[in-house]
Amino acid sequence: MTVSLAEFGLDRLSIDDKLELAGRLWDDVVSAGPPGALLSDAQREELRRRIADAETHPEDYVAWEDVLAASLKRLSQ
Repeated sequence: MTVSLAEFGLDRLSIDDKLELAGRLWDDVVSAGPPGALLSDAQREELRRRIADAETHPEDYVAWEDVLAASLKRLSQ
């Protein structure tokens, strides 16, 4: 199905509204199937490998909360 933005009137939306709509559409797509349904077998296997490595060597990893805090700190400087 090929449809233009104008056919739905989406060309009149602001950038912020388009981003909001894209996020809502993506959330709807993701929630339509089981978790991980959109991943390829290779992606699923890579995630398994990374999880196993993180569980084996937790000292090698930085918590998401720490990454986020450091990023926000850099942005505020």
